[in-house]
Amino acid sequence: MSGPRESGRLQKGRPRTGARLAAVQALFQSEQAGENPETVIQQFVRHRLGPNDADEGLGEGRVPDADAKLFARIVRDTAARIESLDETIGKALAKDWPLEKLDPVLRALLRAAAGELSTPHEPPARVVINEYLDIAHGFFVGDEPRFANGVLDALARSLRADEFARP
Repeated sequence: MSGPRESGRLQKGRPRTGARLAAVQALFQSEQAGENPETVIQQFVRHRLGPNDADEGLGEGRVPDADAKLFARIVRDTAARIESLDETIGKALAKDWPLEKLDPVLRALLRAAAGELSTPHEPPARVVINEYLDIAHGFFVGDEPRFANGVLDALARSLRADEFARP
């Protein structure tokens, strides 16, 4: 899988966004190639995270600005709880649209976001939603970002209801 198209939303200098972008790519690769998530993490850390001499950008599958620790944590946490996260995501989807029917990149994006949203309060749910929407806009030009927004909002309201309660 190559990286997302270059866009203003996925610009250099955002290491946390870069970590999330790389996590989506790694979760996609792990699922599609049937590779162990730890193996994929090591591949990314060695070959795809950070700058290199060729100065390859996002379009070449590199993530030049990425917080490697956050990247590894998202991938590990998500992979370790994938069944329960899939169940949670499934509840946010229409009954006639199961998770398996989604584009695999969108599925990886929702899994990574659900993994972060299922951890208590840090970062705030709205930050998680905005970050993954930026990533969705980098990968998709159709209805997928709007679809992702609806699912992410439903997940956040379910997993972090206290952040959405009126004062």
